[in-house]
Amino acid sequence: MRVFITGGSGWIGSAVVPELLAAGHEVRGLARSDASAARLRSAGVEPVSGGLGDLEVLRTSAAEADAVIHLGYNHDFSDQAGAGRSERAALKTFGDALEGRDAALLFASGTAFIAPGQIATEDDLAPFSGPDAPRGGAEELAFGFVDRGIHPVALRFAPTVHGAGDHGFTAELVRVAREKGVAGYVGDGSNHWPAVHRGDAARLVVRALENAGAATVVHAIAEQGVPTRDIAEAIGAGLGVPAASIDPADVDAHFGWIGRIFALDLQASSALTQRRFDWEPTGPTLLEDLAAGSYFARAAA
Repeated sequence: MRVFITGGSGWIGSAVVPELLAAGHEVRGLARSDASAARLRSAGVEPVSGGLGDLEVLRTSAAEADAVIHLGYNHDFSDQAGAGRSERAALKTFGDALEGRDAALLFASGTAFIAPGQIATEDDLAPFSGPDAPRGGAEELAFGFVDRGIHPVALRFAPTVHGAGDHGFTAELVRVAREKGVAGYVGDGSNHWPAVHRGDAARLVVRALENAGAATVVHAIAEQGVPTRDIAEAIGAGLGVPAASIDPADVDAHFGWIGRIFALDLQASSALTQRRFDWEPTGPTLLEDLAAGSYFARAAA
């Protein structure tokens, strides 16, 4: 299969690429810089110069592919509305290019905010729609492509896709703990974060590409919910600093932008995904990855 991927040199995408190639797929990847192009080329991917805002590049590349895996995203927390509009424009472009071709369109989504306070499942619809919604209402938009001969697949990743080299949410929590001299959790720390190892997530993406039907929701979740107090205590142990409760009123001041996310209870199940795709996570757990020390070694460098 000819696959066009965005975010192929990123944290999740760079793990997906070797899985695609090992499965015999031909891969082209969007590269917004020379460095990104070099990383893709060294991985065996043909780079395509451009960014997520270069809609004609996206259109042409998707038109030449049998499937699109859209993992790129502008993670600008200072302009989330702008990032959402950019995401919506990219998905619309892919929809136009793939229309009537019985092609798969896989795109990154998340389990956060799907069902706060409950255990989110693949049957739960994303409660967002329209260009001003989180991620530009991507799921609602893409699932509307079914009648156009497209197979949209929402890849709902856990809030933390962890592993050695991670620079995402868990790494940010480590950074804050190092800066503050305390590994904080919110309130009593009984709220939860789902987690998945990067390698497990990458294997699932390829299985979804090869086996998913139209309008499919995939949960890349290995752990339904790790108590945030346990996460903070593991970070504290790794840094040699105490773990402590942070008053909910002080979350923004202590954690910055990640605090409001870390304060949520975001449990999510992947039971349906595991059955549908014969997928069983085998990688280290989040606490095992923290205990291995790579998060702290990198932060200290």
